[in-house]
Amino acid sequence: MDSLTQACLGAAIGGAVLGRRLGRKAVLAGAALGTLPDLDVVIDYGDAVADYTYHRGFSHSLLVLAALSALLAALTARLAPAWDISLRRWGTFYAACLLTHPLLDAFTTYGTQLWWPLATPPVSWASIFIIDPLYTLPLLVAVLYTLVRGYRPRVLHLGLALSTLYLAFSLGGKLVIDQRMAPVLAAQGLQDAPRLIQPTPFNTLLWRVTVVEEEHYYEALTGLFDSIPPVLERFPRGGHYAETALALPSGQRLQWFAGPFLRYRIQHDDGATWLIATDLRLGFPDFHPFNFQLARRDDGEWQPVTTREIPGRPADTAALLKLLGRAVTPDKNICPSAFFETKKADGLGACASS
Repeated sequence: MDSLTQACLGAAIGGAVLGRRLGRKAVLAGAALGTLPDLDVVIDYGDAVADYTYHRGFSHSLLVLAALSALLAALTARLAPAWDISLRRWGTFYAACLLTHPLLDAFTTYGTQLWWPLATPPVSWASIFIIDPLYTLPLLVAVLYTLVRGYRPRVLHLGLALSTLYLAFSLGGKLVIDQRMAPVLAAQGLQDAPRLIQPTPFNTLLWRVTVVEEEHYYEALTGLFDSIPPVLERFPRGGHYAETALALPSGQRLQWFAGPFLRYRIQHDDGATWLIATDLRLGFPDFHPFNFQLARRDDGEWQPVTTREIPGRPADTAALLKLLGRAVTPDKNICPSAFFETKKADGLGACASS
């Protein structure tokens, strides 16, 4: 999630745990702890793919943060005895503020390495967008009210309860969409294909469904309260380049991080031919922000390169507004390609373009 949301979550938790003893200090300390794991963004891991896939790594590990919480609790209890706060209470404060950060991140699509250093793939429940005002606002209001008026446990508890209920709602919404898509995918013979269901930007009413097979991937938009069946649209995936990509360490790392939700293509630039991999999970058709040069073809052979990120198409405000409009229009199908003027591979499905 975004830094403001993480700070608000940490502040609300900090105030709820130690506000009675420390007042506003607990809120401010909780806000600082809530954003601490994201400081890993300042680390340079050597190339674009490494920077991309090592983010939300060790600093988001439940194992690392649990150990850090215990260490900080022991130090604070020893160095600040005048506050007369027990070691257990300090431990609860640090653990609650720190561990909730990666757990909240795991509700987004990017993926969080909760069990680092174990080599398990990142965890992603993909039920909430990285910025969602309906999740953040209850926390923000509760924290601001507490900072202005002083310790108010009921307000903090209410903010935490409302935001948690919204997370539960997002999981329920995803389950509804998954059940709705099942017969649609079965009708196309895609019932066993990898699929990703996630909310569209800033809401949990309209959901994006991405389904992957070897040479194509499919997109659909369906709203939680839609009165019409979802329709799939097909796009080229370039799966025949996957073997080349997976022969490279960077390609293997990307697949470990993003799973099968990768698109491959060739790009001719600066007199050279490049193999480009795109993370299909993040963004939207024709607006995928994470694209990476993996290899260069020299004399007919692919040579690995120091990976470089290729800028994607900038966000289109008009398209995002159109997308949000679709979220509150449950009786209208719009092709995913219509938002960013992408030409689809073929006419699978009968989306209306406006």
